[in-house]
Amino acid sequence: MEQLPEQTRWATQQMLMQLDSLSEQIRQFEKRLEELVEVTPEMQWLETLPGVGVILSATIALEIGEIGRFLSAERLASYSGTVPRVHASGDRVRYGRTRPDVNRYLKWAFAEAANSTAVNYRRLPDRHVSQLYARLRARKGHHKAVGAVARHLAEAAFHVLSRQQAYRDPTPKAGRTSEV
Repeated sequence: MEQLPEQTRWATQQMLMQLDSLSEQIRQFEKRLEELVEVTPEMQWLETLPGVGVILSATIALEIGEIGRFLSAERLASYSGTVPRVHASGDRVRYGRTRPDVNRYLKWAFAEAANSTAVNYRRLPDRHVSQLYARLRARKGHHKAVGAVARHLAEAAFHVLSRQQAYRDPTPKAGRTSEV
């Protein structure tokens, strides 16, 4: 840093001090959260989902409540706002934006986990969600790929909670190719 001009060095030091302060505040928030929220088995199972940590697992678990109130993984995905609208007429089908009248906290939590997956997809290329993201990103772009990963995570959350077990990457079914 000594090689920088004086004003640039001063500005850089100020920004680094701000980052240190924010990092400390984040540590304090996480510590406070651990004091306030009792980690349940449901939260532990949800933490096994890709991109889900303590904060997101608490949010998802508290917003879903009893998993038995959802009849299927698709219903949970719809409730959490990770399913696009479908406009169909005749033989033509179009997919639109997600609905606005959904549980916004769940939608945010699954989108955050999907974005975390998107950031780390090159670092963890063997994970199913990384491959899903990479495949869809190449064809449809980042935003739609993140939406698809969020939907996968919402449906996976249903299975994790209803089976009361940790997340496992899906295994390819016989007769199916890797292209979807």
